[in-house]
Parts: sequence; C-alpha cells; structure tokens
Amino acid sequence: MSTTNPRYALLFITFVALAFTSCHASRILCVFPSPSLSHLLIHASIAETLALDGHNVTVIATVPPSKIKIRQVNYIHIEGPMFNDAFAKEMLNKPAHVYQKFGSTVNHVLNMANATMNNPKMLEFLQTHKAGDYDTLILGYFMNDFMLGLGAHFQCPVILSFMVQPIFSINTMIGNPAESSYVPSLFMGFKQPMDFWQRVKNFVANAFEYHFFAALMGRREQEMYGYNFPADRYPPLEEVYKNVSLVLTNHHFSQGPIRPNVPALIEIGGIQIKEKPDPLPKEIADIMDSAENGVIYFSLGTNVQGSNLSPEKAKMIFNVLSQLPYTVLMKWGDKAFPGQAKNIIYKSWLPQDDILAHPKVKLFITHGGQGSVVESQYHGVPMVGIPFFGDQHSNMANVRSSGFGLSLKYATLTEEELRSTVLEVLNNPKYRENVQTFSKLYRDRPMTPRQLVRYWVDYVIRHNGAKHMQSPAVHMTWWQIQSLDVIGFLLVIILAVVGVFVGLCKFLCCKGKKKSVNLKKKNK
Repeated sequence: MSTTNPRYALLFITFVALAFTSCHASRILCVFPSPSLSHLLIHASIAETLALDGHNVTVIATVPPSKIKIRQVNYIHIEGPMFNDAFAKEMLNKPAHVYQKFGSTVNHVLNMANATMNNPKMLEFLQTHKAGDYDTLILGYFMNDFMLGLGAHFQCPVILSFMVQPIFSINTMIGNPAESSYVPSLFMGFKQPMDFWQRVKNFVANAFEYHFFAALMGRREQEMYGYNFPADRYPPLEEVYKNVSLVLTNHHFSQGPIRPNVPALIEIGGIQIKEKPDPLPKEIADIMDSAENGVIYFSLGTNVQGSNLSPEKAKMIFNVLSQLPYTVLMKWGDKAFPGQAKNIIYKSWLPQDDILAHPKVKLFITHGGQGSVVESQYHGVPMVGIPFFGDQHSNMANVRSSGFGLSLKYATLTEEELRSTVLEVLNNPKYRENVQTFSKLYRDRPMTPRQLVRYWVDYVIRHNGAKHMQSPAVHMTWWQIQSLDVIGFLLVIILAVVGVFVGLCKFLCCKGKKKSVNLKKKNK
C-alpha cells in the first residue's frame, strides 16, 4: 500500500507546474505610443494575451489606464499627445483623401511619437533599463519607424503590432511583395479582381506609396532616428530595420485582398474581439433586452464623438433615428445633444464588442474604422457607414461591395439620404444574410488570433529572433528586388552580342566589297 500523502502529491505537482511556468516566462516590453485609443485596443489585446499566458509583460502607452483595461501587466503611462477634439473637428470640416493629407499626417504623427520618446518618464525608463532586460520588444506601429531603435537599445528582437492590413512601409520592412497588378492598395478600396482602369490607378498609387511617400517618410524617419539614437552608440536605421522578426497584423485573408505574405507576417484579424462576450452593464442589458423591435447601435469610434459633428449634421441624424421604431444606443459624448427622444439613449462610452454580440442589434451606424468593421463582421451585424479619414473610406467601400451594408459621404449628407439608406439596410434582408454568412467564414480558423499570438511570439523568443524565416528581400535594395541590375547586365550582354554581330556583318560586307573592287580592277 502506497504511503504517499495525496496532499503532498498535489503540492509537488503544483510546484513543478509553477517552476515550469517560471522557467518559460519571458520578459516582454510593449511600447504603444499611438495617439489613438482605437489603436491601443488592438495592441493591448496582444499584451494581455501574453500576460495571461504567464509572461512578464511591461506596457508603456500614452493612453491613461482609466481608459483601457489590460490585465496582469505592469502598465506605465507616458503623458504623450493624443488625438483630441481639435483633431476630430479638422478631419470633419476638411475631408480629404488620405493621399492629400499624407505629408501633414506623417509629420503630425512623427512629432507626437518624438514627444513621447522625449518625455522625462520615458527617458528615465531608458536610463534605468538596458540591454538584456527584455527578451523581445513589441512596438505598436503607426509610421514611427525611428522607434525601432528601441530594439537596438535593449538588444532584443522586435515584433510589430499593426491595426490593419500591411501598408507599403511594412511590406518594404519585411520584404512582402507589392504585387500591384492584383493586390489593391489599402487606400484605394478596390475589390478583387480589379478591372483594367482600377489596375492602372492601383499601379500609380503603388508607385506613389513605394517611392514618393516612402522617400518622404524616410527623410523624416532618419532625422528622428539620428536625434533619438545617436550614431556613436547605435547602428544606422537601415540595419535596425533588419531586426524586425515578426509583424502581427489585425487582418485576415477572408476579408480580402488575397495576397502572398512572407512567413514573418502573421494575420491576427479580430484579436480585440472577445471569444466569449463579457456581461453587459445592468442598465445597458435591461435596455437591450426590453427593446421590442431591436436596437440600432451608433458610434463614430474613439477619435470622433457625436458631439464633434456640426449642429446641422447632428440634427439630421437625430431627426432620422428618433422617428424609427427601434431603440437607439448612441456613443455620443456628454454634451451637445441634438435633441431628446424616448427611443434614443446617449452615452459617452459603450462596450462596443459586447453590444454587437447581443442578438437584438439590427444595425450598426459606424465611422468605418477597421476595428469597428471587423467586430461588426464577426458578430454578423449589417452596417451604414459615415467615413471621415484614413482607411475608413476604403473599409466602407469594401463593406458596400461585399453586400454587408452601405456608405454615405459626410460632407454631402442629407436627411433624406440618411433615412433611405438606413431603411434600406434595415428592411432588406440581403445585408444581414451576407454579413452573417461572412461571419461564419471569418470565424472558421485552425487557431484563434490569441493562440496565434501566443505561439508566434514564443517562437520568435525561442529562436532568438527567428532570423531563419526572414525574407532575403530584407537584405536587398529595391533595384535588386526588381532585378534591375540583372536586367541591366543581360541588356549589356545582349547589346554586346548584337554589337559584335553587327560589327562582324559590317566587316564581312566591307571585305566582300574590297574583293569585288579588286576583281573589277583585274578584269580591266
């Protein structure tokens, strides 16, 4: 008969399990300097996933901890600049294509990132933490390439977290092919397959992005990098780019476009969506459960509140929604209400993912940000979009072409147009059927986004940066990637052969003429 005490056996197993976990727990530093809360929601989901998996995770972010919940991390708040009401009003009052504002946007974002890097709290952190303190760095990417120098500071591999499908700067960084003939630019909003004129526009757009915009960004990035990471202590930015081991992108191929990706790019589309929704606050749950005809959810994202809209546009929206037989939940703000109605409930904040998961939601009126679109697609809720800036226009163009909803232009919006569009999406079952069919497709994956994050981050750490899965294109110039040097070499050979052939022909012709002349002279 065994004399082993079950209590001691349990303690032994627990001790072994804890010892195993502690041996395999990594020290991960997450730096999320983005001035937008919507970006941080994506990055925070990655950090929390790793923390709950047992890693020691430190997060440095510009968003106050009161506005974001990340469990089991060491959260350091840097009081960096954020998008504010002035930014929102500028975007609303001066709508423009992303290309028209690209230069000013890059300067704006880079200046904000630089302010975060030079915050006294950040500088103190860098002075007290050095090489060897962290096993990997996860950087929230938003045109802040110069901050890749943090990987050189801590001498650890770098992983990027990005909010949407990869753009030209990320593709260049990891050697992802552009394939402009059939892969639409994020900012064009074309759906595959593209027709001839769309391919022409896409080719021109890619040329601008990969050359003109890249050069514009590159000059500013070099300035910022040289200022923050002096050449006497850090490698050049060109070398730092090669330290990017992995890019985690909030995108999934089922959304389109279909494109080739290098192994270093992992799609984790929907990482911010809870696999099991949290219980709604009692007040919101009671409102939604008692909504006889269902609920319309209205939100313009984290950077624009309803109160930022012009009074005329706000009144239009109120007039339309107040006359519908639905309960309307509006993430509006705490001021500038356009009116009061029994069916409309204004809130300054609402748990969007949990609300969209509720079966009584009939329609989502959205700004078309990628996070909002993805959550609506995941939960099978049709959309009416009012995009303002950035990728929102192309996101809603994709929603419209996929049959998941319709889109409106804020600048020319009329009350009648809004009413007819909202009623069309509410009353025509095809929009709900289309998005619910896609929801099943979007959810059907061998691994969840969180499982992918756990595996691939661990993989990079286990293999010291996983250089073996880095594309050779990372170490090549753009003309080598396009084989221009090879083409030039072959052209020189072809021209040389042709030159020799032409020269030989001329020589033989001349020789033949001389013989003919000599024969004529002899005959005379």
